[in-house]
Amino acid sequence: MDLNLKSRLFLIGGATAGFGNAVARALIAEGAVIIAVARNIENLQHFKSQFPNQIEAINGDITDSEIIDEIVNFVGSRKLDGVLINAGGPPAKSALETTLEDWDLAWFTLVRWKIDLVLKLIPKLREQKYGRLLFVESVSVKQPIENLVLSNSLRMALVGFAKTLSNEVGRDGITVNILAPGYHQTEAVKRVLTKKSEISGLSYAEVQQNLENNIPVGRMGSPDDFASLAAWLLSPQSGYVSGQTISVDGGVMRGSFG
Repeated sequence: MDLNLKSRLFLIGGATAGFGNAVARALIAEGAVIIAVARNIENLQHFKSQFPNQIEAINGDITDSEIIDEIVNFVGSRKLDGVLINAGGPPAKSALETTLEDWDLAWFTLVRWKIDLVLKLIPKLREQKYGRLLFVESVSVKQPIENLVLSNSLRMALVGFAKTLSNEVGRDGITVNILAPGYHQTEAVKRVLTKKSEISGLSYAEVQQNLENNIPVGRMGSPDDFASLAAWLLSPQSGYVSGQTISVDGGVMRGSFG
């Protein structure tokens, strides 16, 4: 299927690792141009060197309000076709391990910056009568994950925000969706498995095997599994899908509407 992405412009958060990198590469393969945002300058420069004609780079923390302003100015008057709203998650902690400082920090790293970015880009998207907003969250918005109380709790706020926003901007040609990944081979999942290994006394390999035994497809996902769906949702082909939170989890969510 031709996703009709050639020469279209996309903003990708966390573009040099994990889901962000996989989605960026999927879009580049379709001929798109990427504004790649990442904190590690060496990784960012290396990524750009691989696709010099298709990557524009912004070095900085996308959760920082000053970097968000830089992004908006960098896009300028150009048409922006889509945004992957993506960054790292909070530390793995149980509810009783957390402090109020943990909650304050998690609010900024999980919620506040995303709303800030979207509200600053929405006027452009509404003016051009087109846009794809795609949040990367977690299956924890549908089913809590052990020792991830900060993610379990605060990502739910984005579900409410995205659903409400989708109703307000749909007639402007803008779709707003959430991808809720389950267990993939990413650094975030490694943190969860390491935490569970420490608590259970099992080896990391044993914890991973036990986890995969409970995934219906029998394995953890790869970022590329995730990126294939993300690229479609960021494309013009997905214009009739909006306000959705879609699990990408190998069947982990057992409910009928998982």
